[in-house]
Amino acid sequence: MSNFEKQMQKVKTAPGFIAALDQSGGSTPKALGLYGVTEDAWSNDDEMFDVVHQMRTRIITSPSFGGDRILGAILFENTMDRNIEGQSTASYLWNVKNVAPFLKVDKGLADEVDGAQVMKPIGDLAELLEKANANGMFGTKMRSVIKQANVAGVKAVVDQQFEIGKQIVAAGLVPIIEPEVDIHCPDKAAAENLLHAAIMGHLNNLGADDLVMLKLTLPEKDNLYADCIAHPNVVRVVALSGGYSRDEANARLTRNNGMVASFSRALSEGLSAQQTEEEFDTMLDASIGAIAAASAT
Repeated sequence: MSNFEKQMQKVKTAPGFIAALDQSGGSTPKALGLYGVTEDAWSNDDEMFDVVHQMRTRIITSPSFGGDRILGAILFENTMDRNIEGQSTASYLWNVKNVAPFLKVDKGLADEVDGAQVMKPIGDLAELLEKANANGMFGTKMRSVIKQANVAGVKAVVDQQFEIGKQIVAAGLVPIIEPEVDIHCPDKAAAENLLHAAIMGHLNNLGADDLVMLKLTLPEKDNLYADCIAHPNVVRVVALSGGYSRDEANARLTRNNGMVASFSRALSEGLSAQQTEEEFDTMLDASIGAIAAASAT
């Protein structure tokens, strides 16, 4: 079996969850702040990315971070371009940790229209996908945000996600389609019903070999996405923590059968640069254990 086939089998069937380690330029200072590193620790973007790579390397090389509980890890392009212990980050993830690598490909969000933010244009998508393949990535991730239960806004987000998703499939990668519903959406349940209908419409129009993943906000109605999880074109449905605390996100995830986590902030909650290696690993181990347990329902 090729690496891709092994990764597909793992991501589709194994227990565990996806670690989201893909904060990019805009969200990195906040992520580092939560980790106990203040902005006086760097003087430019290059130095900031050095610091965040140290944090991600510490997480990835931790004894508690491994393929027994983690299916995949989502990386920012800057992280993909760097090395861990003498090999590329993607290679280290798969060859050392048995964790499938994914690349965040979106360039951020456009301004809100019709209660939603579609993605900014991804001008260099073809080159980026070529680079992802050259680096041995399994898949990609791209995020949009729905803020209101607005039919036009939801349609715009889902149409764009699947249009770009098909280009990613054609490049031989598995796209994680992420139309996030903001947890502060005033009528979150209604927005989720609109989203569910739009997603199912697109899934039912995919070709038999067009395989995608979905990354969705934990819904107000438990098991809302059960038919997405069962859909033959869907490799896996993962959940984002979306601003919920780890405990709240895990509680909601437990109630959604077959959905597994893809947490970012909730994964690193409680980790700090000031911890000893033992303290850091104990905290990360507990975090991974709780998220894996919530993903196993």
